[in-house]
Amino acid sequence: MEKFAVIVIDMLNDFVTGPIASPRVNHIIKPIKELCDKARANGIPVIYANDSHTPEVDKEFKVWGPHAVEGTPGAEVIDELKPQKGDIIVPKKTYSAFFSTPLDLILRELGVDTVVITGWQADCCCRHTSADAFFRGFGIVVPKETTDTTTEEGYIGGLEYIKNIYGGKIVSVNDLF
Repeated sequence: MEKFAVIVIDMLNDFVTGPIASPRVNHIIKPIKELCDKARANGIPVIYANDSHTPEVDKEFKVWGPHAVEGTPGAEVIDELKPQKGDIIVPKKTYSAFFSTPLDLILRELGVDTVVITGWQADCCCRHTSADAFFRGFGIVVPKETTDTTTEEGYIGGLEYIKNIYGGKIVSVNDLF
């Protein structure tokens, strides 16, 4: 039997209403909330992997411009998805929620073998997190209504890549737990 953890990636003010927001992000908020509520009700950990950049040294700013600067309102999770008591927050400096973070250790201590990837940028942060999950031996599940990116082509391509290259299962929220 699989032991899941839900990972919510970059559902932050700067990505939803701030300088790098896209109107395509809005429709994934409610399904992510429903998934997190369902996970919590079933004793499944909910982990927030949040961009938290240092303004003086961040290479991502050359690509995306300043965003999610640590300690600013833009780096906070949107109100609709605020972490609840018992949720885990993992600040990240790169696209992957695993790179130079304690996420791998946290998942192993929780006995997790399958990660449920949700959040913003199916073709970037979700994809890179999926890669690192795969290389560490975790199963990957992506509820299709809980992620998107700035273009339809990027969204479809991101999910297909996760499915075809990392063996990710693309499902509906209703198929889980």
